[in-house]
Amino acid sequence: MIHLRLRVPSQLTDVVRDLLVDDDTVVNVAVVPGAYVKPEGCLITADVARENAQNVVASLRGLGLGHSGAIALDEGQTVISDAADDAEKAAPGSPIDAVVWDIIEDRARDDVRLSWAFMAFLTLATMIASVGRLLDQPVLIVGAMVVGPEFAPVAAVCFAIARPRWSLLPRALSTLLGGFLVATVVATTIWGVVHLFGGFTNAQLQHRPATDFIVQPDIWSFVIALLAGVAGTLSLTTSKSAALVGVFISVTTVPAVGTLALSLATTTWHDARSSLMQLGLNLLGIIMAGTTTLLVQRFFWARIRVRNRALPPSLSSRER
Repeated sequence: MIHLRLRVPSQLTDVVRDLLVDDDTVVNVAVVPGAYVKPEGCLITADVARENAQNVVASLRGLGLGHSGAIALDEGQTVISDAADDAEKAAPGSPIDAVVWDIIEDRARDDVRLSWAFMAFLTLATMIASVGRLLDQPVLIVGAMVVGPEFAPVAAVCFAIARPRWSLLPRALSTLLGGFLVATVVATTIWGVVHLFGGFTNAQLQHRPATDFIVQPDIWSFVIALLAGVAGTLSLTTSKSAALVGVFISVTTVPAVGTLALSLATTTWHDARSSLMQLGLNLLGIIMAGTTTLLVQRFFWARIRVRNRALPPSLSSRER
């Protein structure tokens, strides 16, 4: 269930209350007149089945509540109630598979902000990946993949294209590319100083069999990126966020940036070109797959919701 908390202007209170009460997928509707004082308004709370939350929010937006009032969504609610069980049975589809686009958009808008924390994590992940490449240690490469935060802006790019929300796209791309640029510059500078003072030699980078896959991009790099893009997008749009860890350690984005920094510091141009190609293949695959997955989900849920609205309430409940 998703908990709704609404600030409703007094002239819309009856309309909003009736809209929620008449919906079989909404329960626990409560109205507190005059509860808000800044800005003024009535407080209306309710629990809605996740599968139909997007429809309910769209109806509230249609009343202008997003401008004249406020709509707050709180997911992850556990409601122990027979009425709540009946509401979920009346909703289309499965709660695990349901997509609430407003929640995803809110996350995407947070993820497109280029923060110090994002740059710090990406730079640290890049440094760890560089050490993994230098020492030929796959364990460090995997660790760098987990630390890297780059999937969030990549997912925001996919959302901006699929929804579409074009205003998000430039910010998502600038966060992603800006983060990679900062991480590369910092890591290259550090490794350049270490190399200059004899911390390691170019010969140490010549034979690294355990991590050579980073500088050997091929069709399988692209295929894995496609699969990871689908898995990552599904984990973000559904309640299966644990799968994200597997996505992080499947794609070779951060390892490619770490190897790029190491190659630039040692002027190993062949490895630098291969790393850039690996990074590009992975990003292209993830974005293509993620965008396609969102488009499929959008089409699928639109069909289910239209079909559900077209059926009489009693018939739609019996069919499920």
